[in-house]
Amino acid sequence: MYKTSDGEEIFVIDAHIHLWDARPENQRNVHGAQFINCFHDYHSALSPPEYLWSAEKFQYYGPETLYEDLFVNGYDDMAVCQPTYLKDFYTNGFNTTEQNAELLKSYADRIILNGAFDPRDGEAGLEALEGLVETYGIQGVKLYTAEWRGDSKGYKLSDAWAKRYLEKAQSLGIKNIHVHKGPTILPLNRDAFDVADIDDAATDFPELNFIVDHVGLPRLDDFCWIAVQEPNVYGGLAVASAFVHARPRYFAEMMAELLFWVGEDRLLFASDYGIWQPKWLIEKFMTFEMPDDLKAETGVDLTMEGKRKILGLNAAKLYGVDIEAKKASLGSM
Repeated sequence: MYKTSDGEEIFVIDAHIHLWDARPENQRNVHGAQFINCFHDYHSALSPPEYLWSAEKFQYYGPETLYEDLFVNGYDDMAVCQPTYLKDFYTNGFNTTEQNAELLKSYADRIILNGAFDPRDGEAGLEALEGLVETYGIQGVKLYTAEWRGDSKGYKLSDAWAKRYLEKAQSLGIKNIHVHKGPTILPLNRDAFDVADIDDAATDFPELNFIVDHVGLPRLDDFCWIAVQEPNVYGGLAVASAFVHARPRYFAEMMAELLFWVGEDRLLFASDYGIWQPKWLIEKFMTFEMPDDLKAETGVDLTMEGKRKILGLNAAKLYGVDIEAKKASLGSM
């Protein structure tokens, strides 16, 4: 929990974390090495020097390190663990729901576990989605539309099979659809992360919440123009939040656009751990002030109330977290 200088406690829900295994023995081919090395490049370019990890630690940090970085040192009270399977690149998968579920054994009060689906799995995948709900009671899924499957290098949410899966998710009580729509990771294709299919899916499924992780970067304008007219579209700030250190003016410009078009009620803090650690992200976010020229131009500001919403209140609404009850529960641990 983050405490302000006047003693206010701000509840933090980190909406996008991972527990991955990219060690060489799990890399299925050269693409596995390319993928994790690209992640590490982002980590190295945008992290403060004191938070840099070696490539070896970055490949596999494990549950204990995760807990320490997020919940002991990092101000997170809860975190949404998002899977990324990538089984064409990693023998046992990069970051599967089943692997992430190991966190529930020790940290169930802290972790919200999400599942995943891929419409290219056909009927078998629909049954597997049922199994995830039955086994873990998931409320959300993370979709990776640029993931490679054999000869296929991606899919769109506007595809017929994708709509069948969204229908199935809704019928199973899954309401939060996180979709990676952000920077390309080598060797994946940039165009397969295009944000345009969010527009179609959000219109067809108004009862679902579409959380666009990475706010569509580098297509921020496209995301904003979609989100402003689709009230069930949210922005996850993973990647975007990291620029608060390395490129503060760029971060300010992004936040001004997001607040102008989308508003503070539909933005979610996310660290993208283990690419970045929430401690420095949250500290710099809380001390960030919108430049006067951007406030004058856009008429928006990142206020303390907005920071509270972005850091935890908005995610709590999406996932049905009673913050006061959770504070009491965590305080008794």
